Amino acid sequence: MSNKEKHWDKTKGLMFITLAMWFFFGYVVFMFGGSLNSASFLGYPLAYYMCAQGSLIAFVVILFWFANKQEAIDEEFGFAEREDN
Repeated sequence: MSNKEKHWDKTKGLMFITLAMWFFFGYVVFMFGGSLNSASFLGYPLAYYMCAQGSLIAFVVILFWFANKQEAIDEEFGFAEREDN
């Protein structure tokens, strides 16, 4: 298998993991919103807080995590865009 194919395999695996996390925080958390309302956080029902704030925070964390992991994969296979001076 060539270096380019190995790079794509790792990138594809990272993409599927990222999409699974996005699906979880974008849909699964909201599916159980009714049962989450029995608890509260900062005076608001937990489902409301997770919809309004929690999922947005999770998306930003996933974004930075993905960028760092992809950069590591690129460096591993010699496709890094960063140049050391």
